[in-house]
Amino acid sequence: MNSCCFICVFAVLITKVCLQVTVQAVIGGSVLLPCSSTEDNNKIESIDVSWRHNGSKAVFDIIPHSTAPVTQDPDNKNRVETFPLEYLKGNFSIKLNNLQHTDAGQYICYITHSSEYHTVQLIINESISTDQGNQGEMEQEEMRLSLPLLLVCIMLPVMLLIVVIILILVFRAKKCSISHKAAGNGVVSATRDVVSSSTQYDPVKTDNHDESVDK
Repeated sequence: MNSCCFICVFAVLITKVCLQVTVQAVIGGSVLLPCSSTEDNNKIESIDVSWRHNGSKAVFDIIPHSTAPVTQDPDNKNRVETFPLEYLKGNFSIKLNNLQHTDAGQYICYITHSSEYHTVQLIINESISTDQGNQGEMEQEEMRLSLPLLLVCIMLPVMLLIVVIILILVFRAKKCSISHKAAGNGVVSATRDVVSSSTQYDPVKTDNHDESVDK
């Protein structure tokens, strides 16, 4: 009987507790710490959510139906943003700005009315990781190397096309020149033939001319 009760309680806890989420951010930047309720019917008068850092440090308390001052550690004052329009949708995420080294650690979002809690592990980096920086430099270097290659790939076909067009024009010009020369040589030959044939000696005409002179 005790074992059955233990199994039931354990099953309920499993459904209520979310797995830990890990997020990363950089010094001086901002980060979104997610927290959402699994319940659909959220009412303003029942919403009571507490954000805690490393177990006890008060980050922000979301109690929209209360007029009491928000419970908050002085280190987090004016650095936490919430999303009131999302409360009824069960979204109790917060945004932490102007990050510092001391902001790293575990954040717990406890939703009182549903006994849910979410844990978020925040890792703070000095800046963008060296690997990402090196990757960016490599991508820029690849772009610088690929740009001349791209220009060559574009210009080479154009230059080849221009050379082919020039060769075709030169070939056609030479062909026309040869044709004109051949035609000119034919006219000269024909003229020479006509002239030579007209100046040939005709013995009949010569004899008649001599006879007329004798008479």
